Amino acid sequence: MKFTLRRTLKTVGTVAATAALISAGAAAASAHVTVSPDDPAANGYTHLTFNMPNESATAKSNKLDVKLPTDTPFTSVSVKPIEGWTAQVITGDLPKPVTIGGSTVTKAPTEVIWTANDAAHEIGQNQYQSFSLSVGKLPGAGTKIVLPAAQTYTDGTVVNWNETAEEGQPEPKHPAPSFTTTAADDAKPSASESATPAAAAPASQTTSDSGASTWGIVLGAVGAILGAAALVLVLTGRRKSAK
Repeated sequence: MKFTLRRTLKTVGTVAATAALISAGAAAASAHVTVSPDDPAANGYTHLTFNMPNESATAKSNKLDVKLPTDTPFTSVSVKPIEGWTAQVITGDLPKPVTIGGSTVTKAPTEVIWTANDAAHEIGQNQYQSFSLSVGKLPGAGTKIVLPAAQTYTDGTVVNWNETAEEGQPEPKHPAPSFTTTAADDAKPSASESATPAAAAPASQTTSDSGASTWGIVLGAVGAILGAAALVLVLTGRRKSAK
């Protein structure tokens, strides 16, 4: 009986260690620079929130550089102030003129850079910082907006979040923050759409969605493993009572 109990306890310990490793792996996989729009509807304005976690065990993060689209440029970009950080909006010439709202646009904001003012405001281990923009107008529904970002650490390391995910392929190691515009808020359904139940509007695509899915899978797996360990303990107790 003592041997059975020791074996059971060893099993529980292994389960706990496995669960911890799974959780740690999921945390590492989901620790990306991401962007979330509060309203991705076409032809409107939205607030974009970039979340930048620190993934280094030895250095702090002190700079975030985000590239804005030039094929579907934002004609309006405003920065939300952050204590201890300086933000710079850079306006430049577009690769080619773009027509927006009947007007030809040749220049637009192309980049936003946030820099920590001092060591006290740099992002340390197990920390993250949020950076917010108000941008507009958004392009037509179904447009994927990719916002490549570069994260700089105090040891000089630069991590480029600029890889584009391909449909049907695993998520790249350094995915670029992105989202997809939805139908305009004032869009009217077509006759065919009116004759059938309304379909849900496509959700905006951000890299944070993959993080949420990952945690859902992890928690489900951990629950199943711990449930199996509890069953082993119950059966062991019954055998002991029977003897």
